[in-house]
Amino acid sequence: MRFFATCAKGTEGPLRRELASLSLHAVRGERGGVAFEGNLEAGLRVCLQSRVAMRVLLLLARFPAPDAAALYEGVRAVDWSEWLTLRTTFAVEASVRGSALTHSMFAALKVKDAVVDALRDRLGARPDVDAKDPDVRVVLHLAKDEADLALDLAGEPLHRRGYRALATPAPLKETLAAAVLVLGRVNVERPFIDPMCGSGTLAIEHALAARRIAPGLSHAFGFQRWPAYRGSLQSAWDRMKEEARREALEAAPAPIVARDLHPRALEMARRNAELAGVGGDVRFERGDVRDLSPEAFSEAGTLCTNPPYGERLMGRSGESSDRATPRRGRDTRRGDDKRDGVARLKLAGLYRGLCEAVERFHGWNVVYLSGNTLLEHAMACRPEISHRLWNGPLEVKLLRYRVP
Repeated sequence: MRFFATCAKGTEGPLRRELASLSLHAVRGERGGVAFEGNLEAGLRVCLQSRVAMRVLLLLARFPAPDAAALYEGVRAVDWSEWLTLRTTFAVEASVRGSALTHSMFAALKVKDAVVDALRDRLGARPDVDAKDPDVRVVLHLAKDEADLALDLAGEPLHRRGYRALATPAPLKETLAAAVLVLGRVNVERPFIDPMCGSGTLAIEHALAARRIAPGLSHAFGFQRWPAYRGSLQSAWDRMKEEARREALEAAPAPIVARDLHPRALEMARRNAELAGVGGDVRFERGDVRDLSPEAFSEAGTLCTNPPYGERLMGRSGESSDRATPRRGRDTRRGDDKRDGVARLKLAGLYRGLCEAVERFHGWNVVYLSGNTLLEHAMACRPEISHRLWNGPLEVKLLRYRVP
């Protein structure tokens, strides 16, 4: 079987290395994810073990689809009775790019019609569609008149680990946080501190990796609702989870600190860590980033954080993005520019305070997920690693430094 694990743009490298470490076959990076091959159990293993993947797709067919008729016939040619019964609900998700068919909802409707007609011919009746909570999710990707048809093993996106009951505004997705830790070469056996932790995602993901806790252990997956799951596949899944539980460590091998100035953020982070099962591995501290000190640690480790970007005000170049928006009145524009200037000065001051505190961490590695050029300018040295990523729609940089 052929699979495709999707991921956030810029994280294909970490995902490829992660899947290769699982001893999967024919692992190769592609745009937007990583392809691999194996039996159905291989796809289940990725759902259980991958920290970076967003979705895991089982590819059913690939065929030319220059028009609606060709799309319909290609979908109908698949043996759907292997995946659906009359009691199984399903839904279709479609994306189109650079094709004669330009409307994703129309493409999804043609796929749905073909699946229903194929099963009606074979079984004498049709299954029901449930757009909100289907048993089986069918995925169509149509690009340059070439159709890829797949089933989504995960169900809901894998970044929803299930532990983030509370979140600060614009929280970092768990999968992106995991990719930041890999790209930043964070050593799980050394101390770790996030001085601006927000809802705690970076510290929690680091703790899960340090304890070797599989991210999918407590997750409910879409494949568990497939008709094919009952029997040998379910037994294989139970064995995988039991193996993963045995491999987990009782405690993190080094101190992990999540720090923030705001009490509400710390309370969110503490609650999320408890739900993730690593509440005892993370120490929570309230404090200003300017007061950071490495004195509480017996050895050097990694300082890793995702500081505020000022993204409402700053564009890619660091200039105010509000300046690109027409204003109705001159006085309003001047007021906005003044507020933007004040916000920019505050953000620059925050970055200076962070970087000055970082200078005390001799021998430490520093990893930033930076969404503003002001942060890079505030550092006194060039980064060892500079890697482009996307935090949702925002283009950001992963920056790694070594403090002398």
